[in-house]
Amino acid sequence: MSWWPTAVILAAASARPVSPQYTQQALGTPSLFLLVLIGALVPVVPTGALVSSAAVVAFHQTAPFSLALVFVTASLAAFLGDAALYWLGRRGMRSRNGSRWLEAIRSRAPEERLAQAQGKLADHGVAVLVLSRLVPAGRIPVMLACLMAEWPLRRFSRGNLPACLAWALTYQVIGVLGGSLFPEPWEGVVAAVGLTLVISAIPSAVRRVR
Repeated sequence: MSWWPTAVILAAASARPVSPQYTQQALGTPSLFLLVLIGALVPVVPTGALVSSAAVVAFHQTAPFSLALVFVTASLAAFLGDAALYWLGRRGMRSRNGSRWLEAIRSRAPEERLAQAQGKLADHGVAVLVLSRLVPAGRIPVMLACLMAEWPLRRFSRGNLPACLAWALTYQVIGVLGGSLFPEPWEGVVAAVGLTLVISAIPSAVRRVR
């Protein structure tokens, strides 16, 4: 029967041991996507540290396209999370009573930083979105400035797509550098997380000095 050789081949393929690296990808990729997505909606999760840590692990793997998978997963999750938060913010702007999502955005955008974001947005347009993603704590004030300028979701998304790509690439490079300095993945993860936390703390330290 013609199906018999095919069945034998499939059975032999299924009997092969699965590489632990592919298992890590199957488990880690959805987790990374979910955590970055939640971090974009609720800006308390250190998503940059998550991407750097995932890049360290991918750097030490021999599975093909591991780093590319981390990049695509992180940038897509960040883009979708930003789009969802912006859409919820627009609904709050149109509502007479606002919304808890809009209040959450406003609570993380001090008046001084909002005024700066509005001025830069008026002068440079969508290019400000790219910089806002790369500057720690810069995303929310610029997003609120876009909401107050009544940008449609499509216009915001056009500027936010390269912003998310640049953000994912930047933190992935940090992770690769951390992974290349240490032989063990956990050492690289610690170094990458520490570096991202230091980078995140720089803007607040500068504001306190001023």
